[in-house]
Amino acid sequence: MADDGEVLETYKRATTATLRAIAANDELEVTFGKGAAGLRGRNIHVPLPNIGCSEEELNAIRGVGDEFALKARYHDDAVHARKVPRAGPAQEMFEWVEDARVASIGAMRMEGVARNLEAALEAVCKQAAFDTVTAETEAPLSVAVGLIVRQRLTGRALPPSAENVVRFWRDFVEERAGTHIRSLAECVHDQAEFAGRCRAILADLGFASELEEPQELGDTDKEVEKLEDGEEPDAEFAPEDVTLDEDSLGEEDGDGEPAAVEMDADFDLAELGAESEPDDAPNYLPDDAGRIRVDVNYNPFTSEFDEVVRAEDLCDAEELQQLRQLLDQQLLSLQHATSKLANRLQRKLLAKLNRSWDFDLDEGILDTSRLSQVVVDPMNPLAFKQEKQIEFRDTVVTLLIDSSGSMRGRSITIAAVCGDILGRTLERCSVRVEILGFTTRAWRGGRSREEWIEAGKPANPGRLNDLRHIIYKAADDPWRHARRNLGLMMREELLKENIDGEALIWAHNRLVVRHEQRKVLMVISDGLPVDNSTLLVNPSSYLEQHLKYAIETIEKHSPVELVAIGIGHDVTHHYNRAVTITDAEQLGGAITEQLAELFDVAK
Repeated sequence: MADDGEVLETYKRATTATLRAIAANDELEVTFGKGAAGLRGRNIHVPLPNIGCSEEELNAIRGVGDEFALKARYHDDAVHARKVPRAGPAQEMFEWVEDARVASIGAMRMEGVARNLEAALEAVCKQAAFDTVTAETEAPLSVAVGLIVRQRLTGRALPPSAENVVRFWRDFVEERAGTHIRSLAECVHDQAEFAGRCRAILADLGFASELEEPQELGDTDKEVEKLEDGEEPDAEFAPEDVTLDEDSLGEEDGDGEPAAVEMDADFDLAELGAESEPDDAPNYLPDDAGRIRVDVNYNPFTSEFDEVVRAEDLCDAEELQQLRQLLDQQLLSLQHATSKLANRLQRKLLAKLNRSWDFDLDEGILDTSRLSQVVVDPMNPLAFKQEKQIEFRDTVVTLLIDSSGSMRGRSITIAAVCGDILGRTLERCSVRVEILGFTTRAWRGGRSREEWIEAGKPANPGRLNDLRHIIYKAADDPWRHARRNLGLMMREELLKENIDGEALIWAHNRLVVRHEQRKVLMVISDGLPVDNSTLLVNPSSYLEQHLKYAIETIEKHSPVELVAIGIGHDVTHHYNRAVTITDAEQLGGAITEQLAELFDVAK
C-alpha cells in the first residue's frame, strides 16, 4: 500500500499534467503548498490537499488550479489593462465578469472542469459568508453581476451560496442590463469585444462616469513627461508654468481650465465663498486643534448608527485568542522573513540616531584636542568628553488598515503582518504605535439605508451605510496587551465595505491632538472606497472625491505626515508618498526603506 508521500506525488504529477493540458502550455510551472493560490507569468501555485480530505474539498482545490490554467490560456493581461476601469466598484464588477468569461470557456468544453469550478466557487462564496446573506443590504452587487453572467454563459445552475447572493439582485440587473448580458455569449472567445460589452453593462448599472478613457498625451503633457524624466524640453517655458499632477491644480473655470485668482491684500475670503456655486465652495480647513472637518460637499445621511469600537469588544476573549492563533499559523511560513525584517528595520532606525559630544567634563574620555594647552601650560586641568545620544523626536505612528471585504484572504493577512511587524519593531525603538481599522457594520447600507427608505428615498442622500471604526491598539497600550487583537482581522464576517475618506479623517483627528512632536499616519489599503449602498444613489465618484479631499487637506494643511501602502493596487495616484506591495515577501525592501526615510532625523 502506497504511503502518504507517494499518494501526494502521484497527485502532483497528475495535476501538473492536467493543468498543462488545459493551459495548452507544456512549459507551465506548477507548484504546490501553503500560501495563496495564484498565477504569475508561466507559474501556477495551488494548494496541496490534505490526506483523507472529502471529495468536495478535493474538487474545490482542483477547481482553483483549473481556473488559473484557463486564465493562463484565455486571458490577455494587456487587453485587460486597456479595458478595465481604474478603480472602485466598477473595477471589481469588471473583474468578476471577466472571470466568468474565462470560467465559462472551460465549463462549456469539459464537464469535469465545470464540476471543479463550481466546487471552487462554492468554497469561495462560503468563505465570504455569502451563504448567510439574508437581505439585499448584505449582497454585493459586483459579485452578483459576475455570477449572473457566469450562469448566463454556462447555462448551469449556480452553487447554493452563489445563488443566495444573486437572488437579491437578479431582477434589478436583468431589467437594466439584460440585453447586453445576453449578447456576451456571442463574443466569449474575443476578450476585447467581450470587455467592450462588459463596459456597456457597467454603464447600464450606473457606473458610466467610472469608464472614462485616459486622455491621449498632448504636446504640453509630453513636455511635462520629459521634464519628469530629466530630459530637456523642446519648448521654451519655465518649470513653474508646468502642471505636474492634479494635486497642484487650482480651481477650474467653466471650460475646465485652471482659473487664477488675483487677490488684494484686503480681499475677503468670505466673499469668494459667498459668490461661488455650492459645488465650488471652499473646503473647511482644520480647526485650532488641527482636526479636519467633513468636506462641505460630503455628508452622511445619518451618523446615528456609526460606531468606534475596540477590537476586544467585537468578540469574546476565547474567540479572539483562536483568531490570533489562526493568524500565527498564517505567519509560520514567514517567521524567518519577519524576524529578519524586524531586526533590519530596528537597525536602520537606530542607525539614524544623531551622536554628539559633551565637552569640558570632569570625567569621561580624555579630550586629546586639549592636550597641547596642557603641554604649554601644565597648570591647565585635563579635560574630558562623553558621547551623548539624541533620540528621535518624540514620535507616534498610526497604522490605519482597510478591513473591507476586498481584503479577504492574502491581502488581510499581509495587512496583519504589517501591523504585527511594525507594531513590535517601532515599540522597540521607543516609537508609540496606534493600529486602527475601518469597515462598515453591514453590507450595502444597514440601518442607515433603512432610515433612508423610510424617509421616502430622497435624492443624493450622501453616505448611506453604518461606519465601523476599530481600535486594534491604542497608542498608549503596550504591544503585549494588544497583540492578540490583530487576530480579529482573520474574522471573515468582519470585513464588509470601505469608506476611506471618513476613516482617514477619524484616524488623523485622533493622531493630531496627541502631544508627541512628530506624527505619522500610515494607511494600508487595497484600492479606492467601495460602498454599493452609497454609490448607487449618489454620483459614482462621491466617495473617491471625499477621499481626495481628506488626503489633500492632510498633506497640505496638517503637521501629520501621511504615507500609504497599497496592497496589490497602485495608490500613488492619490497619495504623494506611497509604496505598493503584492506579497509579504516585499515588505523587507519597500516598507523598510519607507520607514527608514520617515525617521530620518535630518528631515
